Amino acid sequence: MSAGNKLKQLHEAGQAVWLDFVDRSFLREGGLRKLIEQDGLTGVTSNPSIFEKAMGHGAAYDEGFEGFLGTGDASVQDVYESQAIADIKAAAADLRPVYDRLGGRDGYVSLEVSPYLANGTQTTIEEGRRLWAHVNEPNLMVKVPGTEAGAPAIRQLIEDGININVTLLFSQESYQAVAEAYLGGLEARVARGEPIDRIASVASFFVSRIDIQIDKKIDARVSAGDPESAALKALRGKVAIANAKLAYAWYLELIASPRWQALAAKGAMAQRLLWASTGVKDPAYPDTLYVDTLIGPDTVNTMPPKTMDAYRDHGTVADTLTDDLDAARHVLAEADRLGLGLEEVTRALVRDGVQQFGDAADALLGAVAAKRTAHLGKRLNSFDAQLPEALAKPVEQRIETARADAWSRRLWQHDATLWTGKDEAKWLGWLAAARGEQVDMATLQQLGEKAKAFPDMVLLGMGGSSLGPEVLALILGNAAGSPKLHVLDTTDPGQIAAVESQIDATQTLFIVSSKSGSTLEPELLRAYFFAASGQKGAHFVAVTDPGSKLEATAASDSFLATFPGDPAIGGRYSVLSVFGMVPAAAMGLDVPAFFDAIAPMVYACGADVPPAANPGIRLGILLGEAAHAGRDKVTILAAPPLAPLGAWLEQLLAESTGKQGKGIVPVDLEPLGAPDSYGEDRLFVQFALAGDQAADDAATLDALAAAGHPVVRITLDTPQLIGQEFVRWEVATAIAGAVIGIDPFDQPDVEDAKVATRKLVDAYEASGALDPEQPIAENADFALYAAKGQSLSGSPASLLRDHFAALVPGDYAGFLAYIERDEADAAALTAMRVSVREATRAATVVGFGPRFLHSTGQAYKGGPNSGVFLTITRDPDPDLAVPGRKASFGTVQIAQARGDTDVLAERGRRVLRVHLKRGGGGIEALVSAVRAAL
Repeated sequence: MSAGNKLKQLHEAGQAVWLDFVDRSFLREGGLRKLIEQDGLTGVTSNPSIFEKAMGHGAAYDEGFEGFLGTGDASVQDVYESQAIADIKAAAADLRPVYDRLGGRDGYVSLEVSPYLANGTQTTIEEGRRLWAHVNEPNLMVKVPGTEAGAPAIRQLIEDGININVTLLFSQESYQAVAEAYLGGLEARVARGEPIDRIASVASFFVSRIDIQIDKKIDARVSAGDPESAALKALRGKVAIANAKLAYAWYLELIASPRWQALAAKGAMAQRLLWASTGVKDPAYPDTLYVDTLIGPDTVNTMPPKTMDAYRDHGTVADTLTDDLDAARHVLAEADRLGLGLEEVTRALVRDGVQQFGDAADALLGAVAAKRTAHLGKRLNSFDAQLPEALAKPVEQRIETARADAWSRRLWQHDATLWTGKDEAKWLGWLAAARGEQVDMATLQQLGEKAKAFPDMVLLGMGGSSLGPEVLALILGNAAGSPKLHVLDTTDPGQIAAVESQIDATQTLFIVSSKSGSTLEPELLRAYFFAASGQKGAHFVAVTDPGSKLEATAASDSFLATFPGDPAIGGRYSVLSVFGMVPAAAMGLDVPAFFDAIAPMVYACGADVPPAANPGIRLGILLGEAAHAGRDKVTILAAPPLAPLGAWLEQLLAESTGKQGKGIVPVDLEPLGAPDSYGEDRLFVQFALAGDQAADDAATLDALAAAGHPVVRITLDTPQLIGQEFVRWEVATAIAGAVIGIDPFDQPDVEDAKVATRKLVDAYEASGALDPEQPIAENADFALYAAKGQSLSGSPASLLRDHFAALVPGDYAGFLAYIERDEADAAALTAMRVSVREATRAATVVGFGPRFLHSTGQAYKGGPNSGVFLTITRDPDPDLAVPGRKASFGTVQIAQARGDTDVLAERGRRVLRVHLKRGGGGIEALVSAVRAAL
């Protein structure tokens, strides 16, 4: 025996000593090499908890993080693995002389597969293979949990020739299952004529955790005066050791069996039992208890540094594993007789072990995410939230729930149970689109070159097909030499005529964008401009889902190109697919560079980033909990260069969440007011450019936060980073849907207004006239109309007064304007909004029709029944004919307004329609009337 060094004496007694610890400073300072030389150490184990302690605290790894990220951005998992694998390779290098000296019988370092995969066989196999190849050291052991799903993965990985450390074994039955997996894997290799003499495995049998749980049960029963107290006390600190001893007894029987001997004859190495969790938690026990009592040949004891120090100082070396097995059997028999539930305890410990390692992995990845964010600096749009305590507490509670329930991973795994468990999984193609995987960069570049032949480009679309490209056009603009993008998502004759006056239709590129390929507005606009262009099919591009009517039209009319959409992406989530990137490329945007700028946010919102550190999921939880708390009016405040983003956000939030009487009502372009202008139903979100925040706005936002309103501030370094907000808010909206408890990918109420419109338009096509209607009141400037089923009477002034008097706290006022969307009309609507808000403290929204029907219209009809709507129409002057139809654009727009008003009324919404008379005072007269009514 080696005099004085009890750890070396363990080695001489046949038991290997491994260190249950990894740390960069320890490795760099030669700590591992010292233990190898001083104590005869022959192995190292790691796990997520160890790496969390090593990387998640202090600055030891900062240099490594900076060095890795300095070569290019990466996912949080990749950042973590770059450092973990560096440590594992360093430890493997220190242990390589041991490995070589012992001919591969020892000298191993272990790296664990992700604890998130503990219940997935195939994913564990793939992860094990990946880590083995990535580390590429012969003295690596891949750690795989000995769960029910882990056993077949272990068998396959052994068959692959990969060294395996089986972890989280608590019961003899689980150990026997993984021993069988080890034998099966070796036998499969033999059957294929492959060598088995250099494949090593250990079965990590956990010890102290069993006693912790059993002793708790014993102590509780003794404290309660159990009549079996004496027998119970006699078992304290003994059950785990007895369990381990009998596992080793089974091991001895196994290696004596003919089956094992046949493998041993071919050079197979036995799968050694490794005693894990050997640190003593109960101060009443000797600190070397789980070493002293478990010493035997062909075993391993992996010790934390504290236990190793204690054993070196005063451990006892003796062959104890096979001592008094009858006593061990008696202990387990007594535990069974006394109902201590060892089997249930071991099952629970496996679950808890997986959960604890998962919790540690979450903490680790969250810490790495923070390091990555700090490194990125201005390359990642910032996020800051000031929340009142009444909202902050449920947000933090939900974040913890989302972490424990793996929301980050479930989102990216397309797990429909994150929402309602119906068909949500088939609508998640936008996640791949965020990574640039839904577009062909070369084809887009070709389109961009061809588009340079046109001075102008007009996008004909609705909803998601138009709002995303409009944001890009208004915030980023067209490149020099590329066409200017105009967006038409309306049937308003004045707006159509205004765009037509700015272009030469015979020299313009038209992009017809419609997922379904049969949406009314794009079809009418296509027909109109196809005729105006002189039927130049080569001047048209189609963006549509495969098999649509538009795809067929594009083929028959010889369009320049057709770009197929992905049916797995809904329109409002489509901006980073062809629906956004085709017009972007045509106006000269560098699409690859655009996605490069987006990538930091994609990584930040990834499956490997826990909710607390995940900017998309954290925001989504905030939005959802705010809605639960009655703060469902998300008020968007954007610096002028970023203001166009609000229209896109309106659709995303309203159409995704506003249904089943629940949801979020986005409030865009409402001027910022003083804190006392608002009720208790607001959440404020500000978008600003770095260094460009108005001092007055900042002071007002501070005052709003001080008054108890939740305030979120998002800052972009440059407008070119706007794409990051597409990603953040798409993730956030999907997560908000999970919090609210709805499917964020359907739009059940949008179709109703379309149906009502089609009925009116079809009737017009048949008869040449819309169904007649009678005003309920009128004056020289406007007439008031009730929707179907409504019974209203009074003067125009009294009707308007009663209409706005219906607003109560928590309500919002909606102005649904089927008029030209221009600066004058927008200013008039804004004046009415401010008047209503200042008089009632109600939130106000504006929708230009029919544009809003495909966005916020969903929330107005299906969301919270808190809207008081004023629909505004007028006679088009002049009107525009639609080729091949009796109904003009103006007729269709009136039909859309009437149909929408009727549907709102059918849904129990409070709605009144005002029709501006030709020759009257126009919208300014309505502004005056609304002010008077208030």
